[in-house]
Amino acid sequence: MSSVTDIADGPAGTTGTAPTPGGAGPGTTATTGSAGAVREDTAPHQPAPGPRKAAPARPRARRLRPAVRRALYGLVRAGTRSVAIVALLLLWESAPRLALVDRTFLPPFSEVAVAWWGLAADGRLADDTLASLTRSLTGFGIAVAVAVPLGLLIGWYRRVADLLGPLLEVFRNTAALALLPVFVLLLGIGETSKISIVVYACTWPVLLSTISAVRSVDPTLLRLARSLDLPPVRLFQKVILPASVPSVFTGIRLAGAVSILVLVAAEMIGAKAGLGHLINASQYNFAIPQMYAGIITISAIGVAFNQLLVTLERRLSSWRVPAGG
Repeated sequence: MSSVTDIADGPAGTTGTAPTPGGAGPGTTATTGSAGAVREDTAPHQPAPGPRKAAPARPRARRLRPAVRRALYGLVRAGTRSVAIVALLLLWESAPRLALVDRTFLPPFSEVAVAWWGLAADGRLADDTLASLTRSLTGFGIAVAVAVPLGLLIGWYRRVADLLGPLLEVFRNTAALALLPVFVLLLGIGETSKISIVVYACTWPVLLSTISAVRSVDPTLLRLARSLDLPPVRLFQKVILPASVPSVFTGIRLAGAVSILVLVAAEMIGAKAGLGHLINASQYNFAIPQMYAGIITISAIGVAFNQLLVTLERRLSSWRVPAGG
């Protein structure tokens, strides 16, 4: 009796399914031919490739994080700088109200602010401020234009320093306000005497700082420049002036403060307009809030002028490496 098998040698063309060697999966079929050879047909089931995913965009919050950090740092820094001023204003407001001082001579800050607004509204404060700024800036500009070139010459040329040194020592130790009566006697009580006293007072800080700046230039830079055979004009332009800018601007900032302080004193003598005249007239008329309003205006102008000079100094000395690294 013959046995029946799942896979047998039969006529050509018959096919059967048999397990493939190695345990092929269900997706593998075997085909038998006439020679009984087994051929594997592999049909792997792979998913069709989908569209390529784009790289995730950078979160907007991450992009804004540095800007937010800078803004917070600026607010904290501004708040720290304002603490002392706010404390002073609070003390000024509360001390007269608590009878710690006589409010006749030191009114509360709120009353001074009302008086300042009244002066600004009727145009008197603007006229006085314009008159003072015109005199101050004119004298300051003349002093800088004269003192910087003269300081460069005295600092660089030893013979010029030996010639002018004794004369400079005499005048730089003479206070500008001590010479105010002399300027008034020689030049009158008009604009010339007021601008001249500002020029005299502003010249010395700029002149002395410029001389010191030129004499303190790094000798290594000078030797390198001379090794390149730079002419004197190029040496001044490329080495002396850039190295002197920080020290020169220190003197210029001092001169900016001096120009306002000396001018106020000069305007108290024979002036018909100006912040000094406003303060002096308010004192005589016993308008104490208006007097303090003029003083606050002078302080605000001084702070703004100094900040302007600091910004200009940073622009001209942007090549410097900060001290912190």
